[in-house]
Amino acid sequence: MPTLVIGATGQLGSDIMRLWPTGDSTGLTHADIEVTDRDQVFAVLRSYKPDLVVDTAAFHNVDACESEPERAFRVNAVGAMNLADACRELGAELMFISTDYVFGNDLGRPYTETDMPTPINVYGASKAAGEQLIRSRLDHHYIVRTSGLYGEVGSGGKGGNFVQRMLELGRSGQDLRVVDDQVLSPTFTYDLAQGLLGLAHTGRHGTYHMTNGGACSWYQFAAKIFSLTATNASLSATTTAEFAAKARRPAYSVLCNAALSDAGLPLLREWPEALADYLHKKGELQPNSQQREGPR
Repeated sequence: MPTLVIGATGQLGSDIMRLWPTGDSTGLTHADIEVTDRDQVFAVLRSYKPDLVVDTAAFHNVDACESEPERAFRVNAVGAMNLADACRELGAELMFISTDYVFGNDLGRPYTETDMPTPINVYGASKAAGEQLIRSRLDHHYIVRTSGLYGEVGSGGKGGNFVQRMLELGRSGQDLRVVDDQVLSPTFTYDLAQGLLGLAHTGRHGTYHMTNGGACSWYQFAAKIFSLTATNASLSATTTAEFAAKARRPAYSVLCNAALSDAGLPLLREWPEALADYLHKKGELQPNSQQREGPR
C-alpha cells in the first residue's frame, strides 16, 4: 500500500524506511511537512494520496515539554488532529506512535490498552490528547503506544539515545547515577518497525501496546549495557527524588501487549536480547560479555 512515513530520518522512521517495502514507502522530514500547519498537511497528503500515513513526528523531550507546553500540544495533539482530518478526506489510514507516558498512576501490573490514561507530565498529556483527537475524527487508525525507544541512528530531539549516552559517559570515567525506581520496557526501534509492519497488514484498527518483552529500571538497563559491552563504568543507583528532573515520570509504565496477541501477531522479543542485537549492529557487543565483570 502507498505509505507516507512522517519523521523518516528519526530513530523509528529510519528503521521503518529501511525495513518496510521500499517501493511503497515515501519518507518525509520536517522540511517536507510541518504537522502543525493544517493547510500544508492537507496539501502534502493530497499530492501523495497515500493509503497509510505513519506519524512518528513528535516533540518528545520530556523535560522540555514542561517548559514549552503550548509547543508540545501543538505538535503532539493538534498535529495528530490535522493528519487525522486529512486522512479522513482521502480515505487513508493513520498510524500514530504514542507513549507509555500517557499513564502515570501505578496499578501494580502492566497497563492494558483499555486502561484509562492518567498522564503526570505535559508530554504524556499531549500524546494522550493526540490519541483522543484521532479516535474522535478517524475510524481507520492504529494508535501504538511504546516505551523507552533506542535505535541505530539515535534521537535527534534528545541528542542521541539512552544507550549511546550511557556508553559515552561510562567510558569517560565519570561517576554515573541512574534512577532505579522507574520501571519500563526499553524497546529497539528495529523490532518495533517490524511489528508495526505486521500490524499494518492486519487491517485491525484500534489501540495497541508494542514493546520489547520484560521490564527493568533505567539503572538495570544501564548495568546491562555496560555488562554486554564489557565497559567498566562507575555506576550507582539513585532515586527519582534525588535526580530531581523537571518533569515527573511514572514509577511503573510497563505495557501489556495483549491486543497484539488478540490480533494474532507475534510479540516482540525480550529486551535483553534486543539490546544485545542493537549493540552487535553498532559493533559494541563483546564476545562472552555476559560472563565478564559488570559495572563497579
